[in-house]
Amino acid sequence: MRRYSVLRGSGSYIPETRVDNDAFLNREFYLDHGRPIDPADNRRVVDKFREITEIAERRYARPGEVTSDMAAVAGGRALADAGIDGESLDYIVVAHNFGDVAADRPRLDLVPTLAARVKRALGIQNPRCVAYDLPFGCPGWLQAVIQADYFLRSGDAHRALVIGSETLSRVSDPNDRDSMIFADGAGAVVMEAVESDAPVGILSHVTRSDAVDHAALLTMGASYHPAPDDDRIYLKMEGRKLYEYALQTVPGVVQESLDKAGASLADVDKVLLHQANAKMDHAMLKRLFRLYDLSEIPEGILPMTIGWLGNSSVATLPTLFDLVRKNQLEGQAIEDGDLLVFASVGAGMNINAMIYRVPQAGGPSSG
Repeated sequence: MRRYSVLRGSGSYIPETRVDNDAFLNREFYLDHGRPIDPADNRRVVDKFREITEIAERRYARPGEVTSDMAAVAGGRALADAGIDGESLDYIVVAHNFGDVAADRPRLDLVPTLAARVKRALGIQNPRCVAYDLPFGCPGWLQAVIQADYFLRSGDAHRALVIGSETLSRVSDPNDRDSMIFADGAGAVVMEAVESDAPVGILSHVTRSDAVDHAALLTMGASYHPAPDDDRIYLKMEGRKLYEYALQTVPGVVQESLDKAGASLADVDKVLLHQANAKMDHAMLKRLFRLYDLSEIPEGILPMTIGWLGNSSVATLPTLFDLVRKNQLEGQAIEDGDLLVFASVGAGMNINAMIYRVPQAGGPSSG
């Protein structure tokens, strides 16, 4: 028998504060440094934004919440869903990019690690439970899952809690139209090693980094219209170039991961993509199907949450998985034996993909 990693439980935290698109109608938007958009055009700007991204609303953390708070809630829910004691964990890995950014003091706070803060919040005493962070852009949660898979398959670890959490609302420039994309939230999974004769759980994964030519597509920079005393830096992106890069590279990485798993796209039941831009996700899926000379895309293969949750970076994939797995997205479900594709793209530029076979009920025992 071989050793595999399975996702035993999942959990998510969706902030209660809803912010719809009309909240941006009174914003002072700038095209870049010093070029204002006529406020009379804001309705057109907002409507065009929704047409392209499909985002109608997003969620923001409450003023007193920070990234590690949301991570701890999502992690606790994943542990409860898996029915395991947190003291049995070998690893807690938290993917994020900006640390704890307080609403009233918007500076990055990274020490101690967010994973250490989560471990403390969950009351886990076990000193052999290693807690660390992973900053890897939007693909960070999936990359943390990939790292944990190596730990579990090596035999040196048995269980891991992997969390993605972010408060992008606090690092986005209010004078930049792209700020409408960003949101807050957290998602988590509990991973466990199992022994199985048949391939199950994580079957393969592929990661790609293109820093030389593409690292500047997502960076930090000054506000497009800073106040006199505002020396903060905000998340900035080259939207069109990022779109083109993702379209050119993500489908190939997914195909490579399917090849490694010995599977074809025709075998796939769900494609779980990072929720960054609905138009981009649909375009990547079409190009992926084109690689396999498949003209018809099965209905429901691409579940989406971006319309009501926005882009919460590392939290989008684990939140999406949790909602679909628990039948909380209309018309979406994950069945025993399903073959899933996970894929993400983001700052770095980094891309990753993973192929996952859902275990059958009463399936392989813990390894």
